[in-house]
Amino acid sequence: MAAGRRQFIAGLGAAAAGAGIASPALANPSPDVQWTLTSSFPTSLDLIYGGAQTIAAAVSDMTDGHFTIKPSPAGDIAPALEALDAVGDGRADCAHTALSYYWNKDPSFVFASSTPFGMNARQHAAWLQEGGGGALIDEFLADRKVIALPAGNTGGQMAGWFRKEIHSPADFSGLKLRIGGFAGKVFQTLGAEPVATVKDGIYSALESGALDGFEWVGPYDDERFGNRPDGTQQPISKAAPNYYYPGWWKGGMQMHLVVAKDKFEALPKPYQAALRAAATMANSSMLAKYDTANPGALKRLVVGGAQLRLFPQEALEACYKTATDLYTQLSNDNPKFKKIADSYMAFRGDEYLWWQVAEYSFDNFMIRERRSRS
Repeated sequence: MAAGRRQFIAGLGAAAAGAGIASPALANPSPDVQWTLTSSFPTSLDLIYGGAQTIAAAVSDMTDGHFTIKPSPAGDIAPALEALDAVGDGRADCAHTALSYYWNKDPSFVFASSTPFGMNARQHAAWLQEGGGGALIDEFLADRKVIALPAGNTGGQMAGWFRKEIHSPADFSGLKLRIGGFAGKVFQTLGAEPVATVKDGIYSALESGALDGFEWVGPYDDERFGNRPDGTQQPISKAAPNYYYPGWWKGGMQMHLVVAKDKFEALPKPYQAALRAAATMANSSMLAKYDTANPGALKRLVVGGAQLRLFPQEALEACYKTATDLYTQLSNDNPKFKKIADSYMAFRGDEYLWWQVAEYSFDNFMIRERRSRS
């Protein structure tokens, strides 16, 4: 019986060989792959940096440890604003970053992450996933031979901390602000002066008057910001008590996992699927974590001395008009920018039509009820 079974199995092997099985079917279906990831964020921004950690853990779990990704914080492999270049030149296999950081390379980058008076996190996700935005971003990135997978969103951010109150658009004139990118250009057009200040020098610059305001993220991250040069920590409200909202240039800050296209395509199909799924997990979990952490942090900041300030309507309208004029100018000068902007703005218009009917009306009612019963 044993001899017959051996002959039967041997016969199957010979038949398979004769059938000419393709070589991929004989290849190892679960090769070991190790990637490096460079982040644009420090570990102190634990919820944002945690997006990269979520991706790494999920990919490893889904491939039984055969596909591993090692995240590194900003500065280890590449500086924060070189993460995209690090993927392009081979220093890293992928990067976790906000593509709007590369505004100076091409203003079109802003549409991947956030843009003045743009969409909120849910609307932006819809545009990227179902509204053609993701394809436009990948087309824009094609020359760099990378693709971008949505991988985290902070949700709406605050406008930042100001030493003095803003009563009208005229109050922006002469302010020294650490607010960069497209928003910085809007403020500069309205008369503010952009100031490049390293993070550890912000508190002392506010105290001395060398800086009038800056933006960081939102309550959860801002609560832990006040590190001084002498190593002590003070609430940032001690130096700049006015905590302004809304963050009209960051209705939702979208992060991406940027991957070298050739390396992604070389992955086995199950590994590609695992990477996409892991990025999707990071995309939803980061937003949920911020939505959970921000309310309590906001309460503590106010108790600690922060003065919540809503930008005056006149100031918001001036910023909106300035941003709109800049969109028009950039569209006239840059065909790539115009192509993405046309899609983005059309989608934004339809989204806010729907929001006005359903989301805003419900949210506004619930906000009024909370106030009346608190």
